[in-house]
Amino acid sequence: MTQETTTDVLNIEEQGKPKLPVGLNILTILTFIGCAWELYSTVSNFLGGKKSLEELEKAQEQLAEAPSWAKKMAGPEVQEMMRQALDNKVPLLIIGLTATALCVYGAIQMRKLKKEGYFIWLVGEILPFISAAIFMSALFSTIYIYFSVFPLLFIILYTVQRKHLKN
Repeated sequence: MTQETTTDVLNIEEQGKPKLPVGLNILTILTFIGCAWELYSTVSNFLGGKKSLEELEKAQEQLAEAPSWAKKMAGPEVQEMMRQALDNKVPLLIIGLTATALCVYGAIQMRKLKKEGYFIWLVGEILPFISAAIFMSALFSTIYIYFSVFPLLFIILYTVQRKHLKN
């Protein structure tokens, strides 16, 4: 067995540091992209929440002729959630920024193969669900269930990749 083959088998770079697994690499890159989107979304909801609510209220007249899936995405349930989000926009901004920072920091730590990064990231991933339940009564609404698919998928995928992380 040659030195090159041994290095490949052990998944170690030439400098002696463990190599970042491909799955973990892809997940953390997608996390950084998602965090950038979440940062933009959190700040724009804070700054333009009132305008968005007014536009949704104006669109209610046209909603009567819309298909049922569109009514679920812009119906009274969503309108009430937006009203509650507008009423609690400062706490939601603080929690959103904190959750995003935790996810970024956790992903950076996981890129260093540190297990604590997973737990930090997990707190950042779950925090928005808790804030939605507290400030918007939205945890079990139809629209919120649709938006929870990606976070739940990432939780499963990161949990599978945890085996590569060290203490």
